[in-house]
Amino acid sequence: MSLAQFQLAQKYAELQAQFLDRHTHPIDQGVTPLIQRNGQTLINFSSNDYLGLAGHSALKDAAIDYLKIHGIGAGAAHLVTGHQAIHEQLEQRLAQVTGYPKAMLFSTGYMANLGVIDALMGHLSDSRDGIVYQDRLNHASLLDGARLAGAKLRRYPHLDVGQLNEWLRQDSTTQKLIVTDQIFSMDGSEVPLHDLIKTAEQHQAALMIDDAHGFGLRHFSNSPLPRVDIYMATLGKAIGTFGAFVAGSELLINYLTSRARTFIFTTATPPLIAASTLAALDVIEQEPWRQVKLQQHIDRLRTALTEQGWQLLPSQSAIQPIIVGSAENALALSKKLLEQGLLVSAIRPPTVPRGTSRLRITLSAAHSDEMVEQLIKALMVHQPLFRQ
Repeated sequence: MSLAQFQLAQKYAELQAQFLDRHTHPIDQGVTPLIQRNGQTLINFSSNDYLGLAGHSALKDAAIDYLKIHGIGAGAAHLVTGHQAIHEQLEQRLAQVTGYPKAMLFSTGYMANLGVIDALMGHLSDSRDGIVYQDRLNHASLLDGARLAGAKLRRYPHLDVGQLNEWLRQDSTTQKLIVTDQIFSMDGSEVPLHDLIKTAEQHQAALMIDDAHGFGLRHFSNSPLPRVDIYMATLGKAIGTFGAFVAGSELLINYLTSRARTFIFTTATPPLIAASTLAALDVIEQEPWRQVKLQQHIDRLRTALTEQGWQLLPSQSAIQPIIVGSAENALALSKKLLEQGLLVSAIRPPTVPRGTSRLRITLSAAHSDEMVEQLIKALMVHQPLFRQ
């Protein structure tokens, strides 16, 4: 046996030379806003815990209470014996808060996206001659979903609904699926959803939305999203727990339950996670100040960094990238902030295009005003050296 044929040493050396090698950095304690790592206390500006719920006492209590009675693992896939009453309760609650007839749980957002696209456009369907249209900056899981399904994939320029319209107008296939992020994970930009819905209706295409970075950040009762054919969201970001779900018509969910391979052939998530997720949904409804606080942080940071001259992207979300150009510079700036007790991750190719390496600042309702101000002041010091 040998791995020599893959030339891993040479390939890894090339990654290192381009500042593109990656490493894990174990955290001893904490999520947001403070973590402990290697004996150092850091303010975490790299977490997707947008509402500060990952460490909330209500979520911990719900998990502990469930654990004492029911244990940890589900023991099997949902379709065998893994689907417990708490999973069913959570699916019903998710359908209710999103306004769809039915919802189903997946173990991760990646698995949800692969499972849905493959079930609709893959080898178990009759849609392999159809086309999947995706925004060029879609998450890797959406792109991989189309590729692994063997479907024809067309990637339109970022947010360019006009180009999408033109392609759909020329498309004579009967099965067309438009897939897009709602909020894009590395840019923070948001899709013009009303325009996209109009386009899908005009060309009789199905529309799938990945709302991983948006679910939970709107008041469920006051500002629901417009209805789409397929709605996917994750539970490990603003919700603070783990997993994902897909919501849609009863027919869609029934079909996916029988055909989504990433649902059928994997163990159900631990039921205590479902208990914590139900608690998180309660907290969001009972504590609307969290969304308000997060928006205040977003406005404050954008105003300050614009005044300092940083190159920002037009994001109104909790994701606020600073473009610094090279991977080397992104790592250097991240290191300087780390020395001041601020954890802000550098994002490099292939996650983002070459020449657009960045610091991806993520804000949370758990951050205090003082923490955000500390970040602003630290960036002001380093701006002359790293400005694009």
